[in-house]
Amino acid sequence: MTTKFTALAVFLLCFMPASKIEHTQASLLSTKKTKHEEAKLLTHINQDTDTSFSSLSADKDKKKIKPIKLSANTEKKEEEKPKKTNDKEETYSQSEKELLSRLVHAEAKGESYEGKVAVASVVLNRTEKKGFPNTIRGVIYQKNAFEPVANGSINQKPDKESIAAAEEALSSKNRETDAIFFYNPKTASDDWIRSRKIVERIGGHVFAI
Repeated sequence: MTTKFTALAVFLLCFMPASKIEHTQASLLSTKKTKHEEAKLLTHINQDTDTSFSSLSADKDKKKIKPIKLSANTEKKEEEKPKKTNDKEETYSQSEKELLSRLVHAEAKGESYEGKVAVASVVLNRTEKKGFPNTIRGVIYQKNAFEPVANGSINQKPDKESIAAAEEALSSKNRETDAIFFYNPKTASDDWIRSRKIVERIGGHVFAI
């Protein structure tokens, strides 16, 4: 029995802190324990061993869990990131840009730069309205839509201001006008066009919806 107890004590001592081992070894060597004392000593050793392992496990877990803390600068950068939008960016071919410039030149010759941009805007507004073609070429060449197409002046080379006005209308997010019609009140003979609601006047043109 003594041999078994000694072997068990040695095994348990391997898992004990050095101070506990020295204390236990001294106790075993200095005195002969009774069965009751041996049992009491074993219980005490087991309790200390369990406590030590629990403490080590808790410390290990604490080391594993490290909360990620963003710096104030990082949090600010996250807030400043631009939000994604679903706005569709229109793209136009070079031939469409040139055609629009020629129409502006033919229709708004002698008008202010603002008036030229407004004429280009009317064409673009029509591409987004029901009842009209959805392309620049389709709108301009729609039957009886624009007089320059009928009389051939659409084929004239545009001046620099007409080109710039067309470019601005194509690139700007805000149109110069919301109108889908325009006419010269001094020369227009069509009663129907005169019946449209006027939204603004720019130079010699009236813009209507």
